[in-house]
Amino acid sequence: MGKSTDLTLRSVTTSTQRFAYRTPIKFGGRVVVDVVLLDVAVDAETRDGRRATGFGSMPLGNAWSWPSQQVSSDDALAAMTALGHRLGKLADGYREAGHPLEITHDLAQQYSGLADAVTREAGLAEAMPRLAQLVVASPLEAAIHDVYGRALQANSYNLLGPEFANRDLAHQLTPEFAGEYLDRYTLRQPKPEMPLYHLVGALDPLSDADVAQRVGDGLPETLGEWILADGLTHLKIKLAGDDLDWDVRRVSEVERVAAETQPRRGCTAWHYSLDFNERCANVEYVLDFLARLREAAPTALDRVQYIEQPTHRDLKANPENKMHAAAKIKPVVIDESLIDLDSLLLARELGYSGVALKACKGHSEALLMGAAAQKYGLFLCVQDLTCIGRSFLHSASLAARVPTVAAIEGNGRQYCPAGNEAWVEQFPGMFRITEGVVRTAELDGQGLGF
Repeated sequence: MGKSTDLTLRSVTTSTQRFAYRTPIKFGGRVVVDVVLLDVAVDAETRDGRRATGFGSMPLGNAWSWPSQQVSSDDALAAMTALGHRLGKLADGYREAGHPLEITHDLAQQYSGLADAVTREAGLAEAMPRLAQLVVASPLEAAIHDVYGRALQANSYNLLGPEFANRDLAHQLTPEFAGEYLDRYTLRQPKPEMPLYHLVGALDPLSDADVAQRVGDGLPETLGEWILADGLTHLKIKLAGDDLDWDVRRVSEVERVAAETQPRRGCTAWHYSLDFNERCANVEYVLDFLARLREAAPTALDRVQYIEQPTHRDLKANPENKMHAAAKIKPVVIDESLIDLDSLLLARELGYSGVALKACKGHSEALLMGAAAQKYGLFLCVQDLTCIGRSFLHSASLAARVPTVAAIEGNGRQYCPAGNEAWVEQFPGMFRITEGVVRTAELDGQGLGF
């Protein structure tokens, strides 16, 4: 027998909008110049008659979630968009009552079948990867969690305990989670503020000498200008992964610019994360890089908080890519590899010491993987998908509610500020960055908090 608070979906609608990037972003050997958002609205009602509408939004990041030599970027985006609308129709016809964790779990069983139908009808040469499926489904999952909180006039992160959920975590994770619920692994109030990780993309100018032609829109254009304007203390550096000289030089140059700029604002401590986007051939590349960086710029190495996904995302196909030696030096986290509990457990076996949570992989999935990571003592961070507007607020609310996450990446303001314009006045502390932090205390409203 269910609870009076169990939710039933009444209607689901989907739509898209496109934004051009202010400047291109390069990662993993690919250049991206615009973004398509998938927006979802869900009308739902609890068993005891409380009704509301919730919302979700996420970039359809096909360049990241579906890199392919067989399917063009345009075809991948079209297929992901088509799947998004089909998932909306699927949910629109779903009438089982339950907690959002249960509803999204049921719906997730049909992601692959619908994705296969989309790619088959489009005549594509390969199946849609599970990661791309999760990205497409993520705004629907967000809207379902959001509407639950709005219907109960509460924050959704405070509706995860046994008085609301019908099943404990053992049903979706492992028996060692018996009797535990997600309220144990989330905070009842968001952290009041969190440092923002600013992205230093492979094409981004570090100083005036790197600027061929200014954008001229009034926003900062070099790393030094961004540091001074936003008071940045955390920098995420995109690296090549297949050019050791360039990678060492890039981090050394970032350190040089930061060391020249930070004292001008009285800052003596700042941090880096390093993202190879799977491009390293093996762990030996990472170890060689770290050794050479220690020689070239030892202070830069000291500032590194963690390393993201250095080798191929397919862990099963590449079991030789063990990270034990690198993880002894700095935390090494999976990002693209993390698609379910099995991938997290395999990553542990291969020596990874942390995981990157992303709202774009689904709200339920992120919460569950966050709980597993805490149980196993893994390093945790929350990463971005150039999230803008509602999707960035969602990502930040997730980071602000997971206890061991210390910082949040957010690069939408750099590359696509047009997507934030409708939200700035309502959430100024989230989109106008001062002292290098986002004011996540603003995300304490009903639903997902905004």
